[in-house]
Amino acid sequence: MVLGWDTLVSQNQVFEIGFFSPGKSLNRFLGIWYTSTLEVVVWVANRNDPITASHAPLFMLSRNGSLVISNDKSIIWSASSSGVARNPVLQLLDSGNLVVVDNTMEGYLWQSFDYPTDTFLQGMKLVDDADSGVERYLTSWRNADDPSPGEFIFRIENKGLPDMVTRRGTVKVYRMGK
Repeated sequence: MVLGWDTLVSQNQVFEIGFFSPGKSLNRFLGIWYTSTLEVVVWVANRNDPITASHAPLFMLSRNGSLVISNDKSIIWSASSSGVARNPVLQLLDSGNLVVVDNTMEGYLWQSFDYPTDTFLQGMKLVDDADSGVERYLTSWRNADDPSPGEFIFRIENKGLPDMVTRRGTVKVYRMGK
């Protein structure tokens, strides 16, 4: 599967994935948005690695199940599956979760819900697990033209009893819990 200027739409046409340019930016990013509201982007793959307007982007699923964004010169972004796939398939679910599955295996080999950006969707999990080293949290966009990580973070802080915390940089501006 390869996406250039085309998009992939979820089964019931709730979400769509493709390349977009936010606001007044000429840079392109691979993102998921509501099909009914194109301005509401809920996930961005290459938020730290914009594709300049002079390069044509491609998004592909490799034979082993890895996801790759490239241009005519190099690989911009990639994500590896948790296992080796024999017959990988890319699906955009009506939940907004982009998943790699293999019909010969159970579960997801990779899912965008494990890599949240700035929007919490039903079915996502925020995690702070020091034992396993897993952290999943939301980070604001830098601004309306730039989806790279901004200064606000919404996360779980699990130091004894868990708190839901909003930080602006290193400053805790909101806490819910305990």
